[in-house]
Amino acid sequence: MSARVLVVDDVLPNVKLLAAKLTREYFDVVTANSGPEALERVKAQQPDIILLDVMMPGMDGFEVCERIRSDPATMHIPVVMVTALSDVSDRVRGLEAGADDFLTKPVNDVALFARVRSLVRLKMMMDEWRLRESTSGQLGMLVSTDSVQTQTSEGARVLVVEDSSIDLDKIGETLSRDRDHVVAADNCAAGLELALGQEFELIIVSLTLMREDGLRLCSQLRSHEQTRQIPILLLADETDMDRVAKGLELGANDYLIKPIDRNELLARARTQVRRKRYQDRLRANYEQSLSMALTDSLTGLFNRRYLSAHLPRLLDRSGGNAKPVATLLFDIDHFKVVNDSWGHGVGDEVLKEVATRASRNLRNFDLVARLGGEEFVVIMPDTDLAQAMMVAERLRRRIGNEPFTVNAPVGNISVTISIGVAVADGSPTDDGKPESGEQLLRRADTALYKAKRAGRNRVVADGEEP
Repeated sequence: MSARVLVVDDVLPNVKLLAAKLTREYFDVVTANSGPEALERVKAQQPDIILLDVMMPGMDGFEVCERIRSDPATMHIPVVMVTALSDVSDRVRGLEAGADDFLTKPVNDVALFARVRSLVRLKMMMDEWRLRESTSGQLGMLVSTDSVQTQTSEGARVLVVEDSSIDLDKIGETLSRDRDHVVAADNCAAGLELALGQEFELIIVSLTLMREDGLRLCSQLRSHEQTRQIPILLLADETDMDRVAKGLELGANDYLIKPIDRNELLARARTQVRRKRYQDRLRANYEQSLSMALTDSLTGLFNRRYLSAHLPRLLDRSGGNAKPVATLLFDIDHFKVVNDSWGHGVGDEVLKEVATRASRNLRNFDLVARLGGEEFVVIMPDTDLAQAMMVAERLRRRIGNEPFTVNAPVGNISVTISIGVAVADGSPTDDGKPESGEQLLRRADTALYKAKRAGRNRVVADGEEP
């Protein structure tokens, strides 16, 4: 996963060291040496995450973070403060200023890379939700003006999985300041049962359970639809950073090092609850705004009208960030034979199952639309040609290798698809202008035609001869 990281520090060796570490991990690194320069870089470069030093002359990191959070154009960019300050009160001040995390120098590389990747994944998901909401607004529907910072954090339902009665009491007493309702479990099985049976806005999981593996619980929570979007806050010992990093990779959102500081716990819990409520608002507003004008009534996928509004906006955003956008255009091979042989009812079953299989085998921020008839399109942000071809081939196999169960005497039928792939990388077209959505789809359509002409049930890239 590529990402643009802005490193801000007034000490040049610190900047070079962090930049070198991140570049080795294939991140695109941008640097700044002061608070004002950082604010200029944020607007000009639109980084995916900011690593921000606190102790800078003139404008310190706390003020920079507050300014980033107060600007609607930049408030959603994750900020990690990196500093020599180690006092808990400084961490709390940073979190209250809007920072997503607070790493102490010298920086633990395992913690750094895990945190960066975790926050970048979160930003990509949130960016997609905001873009979809913005697209709905362009089509004349309701758009929210909320932000994470405007959400209340009080009265949250919190599940705590902890077998230490001392820590559990401390957590309960601390969260009671915000009138949170705390439900406790002393083992993973009970915690999972509670999480699946009730609604929570935050789950706190201890990694110091005596005979249990909190990481396995994190994995289980992320594998269930009911709990996939609930923030997870890990509790860990200072010597357990490798497991914390693994937890972040598994989908945990944040962590707190024991012994628990009440103010830091409260600050981190509030951040996660606010973010959850903001995400819920985006999703609810987005789902409410969708109508039959934007979705295909048979498959539930987006339709051509929505794609026509969404794709240009996605290309504009990706062009500014110099990130590729991949398009997979595919249709069902010999679909007319299905309708003629088994009737349009079976044809509709096939269309719905193709839509289901396509949606299940893509990332949650990829877009799948039905253009009409048996033709579909997948739009994949931040995806180059090699990745797109791999996904397309996997999709072709998922559909073609497993028969479709249909409501007909035959019981099941074989279905295959042909796929054309094209990628927009931000390069201008022959007329010097950025590539439009129509031009990108046209290139994918040409590749699809080649795939069908070469015998169908295959993947062909734009410019490739099968």
